[in-house]
Amino acid sequence: MRRIHCIGVVAAVLAGAVALPSFTTAGAARWGRTGHEIVGEVAATGLPADMPSFFRNAADQLSWLNYEPDRWRDRASTESNEAFQYDHFIDLEPIPDAALAASHRFAYLEMQSKAGVARPEHLGLLPFRILELTNRLTVGFRQWRAESDFRRRAWIEQRIINDAGILGHYIADGANPHHTTIHFNGWDANTANPQNYTRDRTFHRRFESDFVNARIRAADVQPHATAAPRELTDLRAEVIAYIRRTHGLVRRLYDLEKQESFGADTRAAGHREFAIERLAAGATMLRTIWFTAWRMSASD
Repeated sequence: MRRIHCIGVVAAVLAGAVALPSFTTAGAARWGRTGHEIVGEVAATGLPADMPSFFRNAADQLSWLNYEPDRWRDRASTESNEAFQYDHFIDLEPIPDAALAASHRFAYLEMQSKAGVARPEHLGLLPFRILELTNRLTVGFRQWRAESDFRRRAWIEQRIINDAGILGHYIADGANPHHTTIHFNGWDANTANPQNYTRDRTFHRRFESDFVNARIRAADVQPHATAAPRELTDLRAEVIAYIRRTHGLVRRLYDLEKQESFGADTRAAGHREFAIERLAAGATMLRTIWFTAWRMSASD
């Protein structure tokens, strides 16, 4: 689910305005259950043999959990929607590199506030959510390595699988260009649009849910996500780079929409290739981060 951008938000941020208009939650705009479960399933396939067997055997659960943060949505709960909706995206265009390099989300928010952005969370917190959950997963693996009591080890295994599955949700979000841009659901109304890209407010859903649900399966994605995971030596830089690579595909996504609108009945080969490529990128990154958390857990 994404928020609705209000008129003038990006212009206000770039101009250093002291206030941002309020946001409200939009309709269901997400990979949808199909896309999220594909990412989790493909990521869990072919995990390195040196990862624990309990984790390698949890593919079905890791797939199911990938959609979990969207199951938490409660339209009747202001607290739930307002508190957590910003973890699913990051609007990169108005955010300086220095802010993204902040050591944690609260340092980032403070830095943006000092720069004149009254509600910086409205620009999204996705990379910080990924880093937070990766750290939690690393700690879980470290506890599992050290625990000798079989009952406690089993409890830790449950926590590890849950954290790894939920982490997967946000990495999957980061594979969709819509989750990295001010143009998250139709081209931003206050931004120049010389290519006459759609401003349709159903675009996000039509691509991420309607099209993927109808046209893509895990078997389509699996052959494109076979690379063995590597241990990331600079996790923060790699997470930011991953999101930036996704952001670099925003115009390509909008160009495809111009050629043929995304939807359940779309048959253009390029549209299908793009969706498969993005889901494979999410699965590859997720497998790599799981592996990195496991390797990092070997050190104190």
